[in-house]
Amino acid sequence: QVQLVESGGGLVQAGGSLRLSCAASGRTFSTYVMGWFRQPPGKEREFVATISASGISTYYTDSVKGRFTISRDNAKNTVLLQMNSLKPEDTAVYYCAAGSVFSASSGRYNFWGQGTQVTVSS
Repeated sequence: QVQLVESGGGLVQAGGSLRLSCAASGRTFSTYVMGWFRQPPGKEREFVATISASGISTYYTDSVKGRFTISRDNAKNTVLLQMNSLKPEDTAVYYCAAGSVFSASSGRYNFWGQGTQVTVSS
């Protein structure tokens, strides 16, 4: 079992930056693949980025490549999402998730946080 708590969301102007943090409980954090997903208003939840348990491998959805960076600190049980050059279409509730498979599919993730709101104004 792992519990996840996101923080760092807020309101930012287009072109600005935010850094989301996800704090995980439990001693086995370093064995989990970690992912970030988001749910825009009125839309389905979608994949944003994922990072392998070791942190060596990452994968991003096309719309955030070059703007977002996922990273993790296994010593601190934390995964981060640095978001730069934000656009209004990045507005969403952002969720972190933990799973056992390096995947962009939400079904592969077993544990989810409650989410943090990111709003990008134009």
